[in-house]
Amino acid sequence: AWLQQHVVPHLHAGARITCITVGNEAFKGNDTALQASLLPAMHSVHQALGALGLQGRVNVTTAHSLDIMGVSYPPSAGAFAPGAVPHLQPFLKFLSATRAPFLINCYPFFAYKDDPARVPLDYVLFQPNAGVTDPNTGLNYDNMLYAQVDAVYSAIKALGHTDVDVKVSETGWPSRGDPDEVGATPQHAGTYIGNLLRRIEMKQGTPLRPAVPIDVYVFALFNENLKPGPASERNYGLFYPDGTPVYNVGLRGYLPPMADSQGARQVRFLDSLARSAHVHMHLHRETVTSQHLGCVYAGGSCDSTHRHRDGRFCLVLTVS
Repeated sequence: AWLQQHVVPHLHAGARITCITVGNEAFKGNDTALQASLLPAMHSVHQALGALGLQGRVNVTTAHSLDIMGVSYPPSAGAFAPGAVPHLQPFLKFLSATRAPFLINCYPFFAYKDDPARVPLDYVLFQPNAGVTDPNTGLNYDNMLYAQVDAVYSAIKALGHTDVDVKVSETGWPSRGDPDEVGATPQHAGTYIGNLLRRIEMKQGTPLRPAVPIDVYVFALFNENLKPGPASERNYGLFYPDGTPVYNVGLRGYLPPMADSQGARQVRFLDSLARSAHVHMHLHRETVTSQHLGCVYAGGSCDSTHRHRDGRFCLVLTVS
């Protein structure tokens, strides 16, 4: 019934829905019952899609926090945390069988914030730098995000799979933060997002998978003023709720001439950029449903406190 209500009408309206995400960062906490229920829930959604003739057209997966990694450096030594491996073995088997992607939420900002004296700012912001060379492979990484993605690829390979693609389901940089959140500035946020978008437009892959263009979901389209936690959590948006930009990512040349409101024009501009450059934006539910694209959450909304990040099961539609 949920698929008939929230998926099929959008497909008939012309939306290209490619993925349904069941839950978000379920392995980040200690809820073992939730973790044990994840794969059965994914199987149920996959079977329901099959009953509608949508298998192969719409994939089913879930998004993981980078905390799922036990080792992330060097990238070639990437390994999942031992406690997560028993759950991930059958999960990866499911992804391989259904040709669904492994989704990972990556935030180089956290690494810089935690150790700014040792983590080079240029390295995390995609700025020119000497990079870091993996001693095992000799591959050079000029940015942390690509190193994190390749660490996940290595961890997946260590569990016996080389046929599962990795996609970045969340990445971003806050424009404001608390006094102890080093680096949370509009300048750094604009540099990170702007450089990331330019990289994605080049359709380049990571050093380990150079022929596979990296697929990225930018977090987030709007600031979330009601979200709990440190100040940075409320300031990942490219835009304020009224549609005005938080900072300039240097991409105004992409704005198409439109007669409607500035806010609506900016939403459509970002969607246009996303469709052309393998970049996607996390949108509020009201924006999504009115535009027939993006994500729709079951049993809750994602427009106030971004509840889908608490590990509770929810279903998310994504388009590309």
